[in-house]
Parts: sequence; C-alpha cells; structure tokens
Amino acid sequence: MKHFPDLPPVWFLLGLALTWLLGNQLPLLRAFGPVWQAAGAVMTLAGFVLILWAALWFWRKRTTIEPHHDPSALIIEGPYRLTRNPIYLGLLAILTGAVLWQGALSALPVPAAFASILHYRFILPEEAALRRAFGSEAEQYLTTTRRWL
Repeated sequence: MKHFPDLPPVWFLLGLALTWLLGNQLPLLRAFGPVWQAAGAVMTLAGFVLILWAALWFWRKRTTIEPHHDPSALIIEGPYRLTRNPIYLGLLAILTGAVLWQGALSALPVPAAFASILHYRFILPEEAALRRAFGSEAEQYLTTTRRWL
C-alpha cells in the first residue's frame, strides 16, 4: 500500500468496480426495477453536476483541490453554502446511483463503506487543515454548515 494513490477518485473507482463486480458476479437478489434504475440515473447526473459546480469554485478561488495539500482559500460560496463536502457528496451520489442502477442487494454496502473511507481518510484531516489555516473563520464555517446535507 506504500505507493497506493490515496485520493478520493481512486477510492471511488474501486467502489464502482466493486459495485459492478458484486452486481454481476454475486447479485444475491435483484430487488430493484426500472423506477430504481431511473432514480440511479438521476442521482448519477446530479452527482456529476455537483462535482463540476464545486470544482469551479476551487478554480475561482485559485486553491488546491487535492485533499492532502494545504488550502490557500476557504470556500464558503456556491455549493459550499449547503454542504462542506460537495465533491465527496457528488462522488457518493454517483456511486449510490450505480448501485441503484445495478439493482443488486449485494452492492448496497459499497456506498456506506465509501462514505466511511471519505470521512476518516479525507474529511477529518481536511477539517483540521482548515482550522489550522483559517482559525476562527474556519471554525465558524464548520459549525454552521453541515458536513453532508
């Protein structure tokens, strides 16, 4: 694991691969129908839109989007008014949409596991970095804006 690229998109792709594998090779029970597939498609589209909207703010503020780097700006505009983690929420929406589209109960734990990985490996360290970099301004933002929704 020494050279594993510890980045959210890598974990996301692993989650997508696991969702596909479980859904196709170990479906256990096909419990979802066309309505759930449509909901999965909508969630996936919404996730992509949210990620693009959030990424635009990193570009506007000229700060790093990479989670292991120190931020140079505190973004509290756009989707960051609604959630502290819109990119992670978008990735989670896409992964959940894939599970719904896949329709296999065996894939249901994958989004929960992904959310846990995001929380412990990325969100908590990022919040600590915001506190170090922006002090009371970050603390105010972190206490008034929800982590997810």
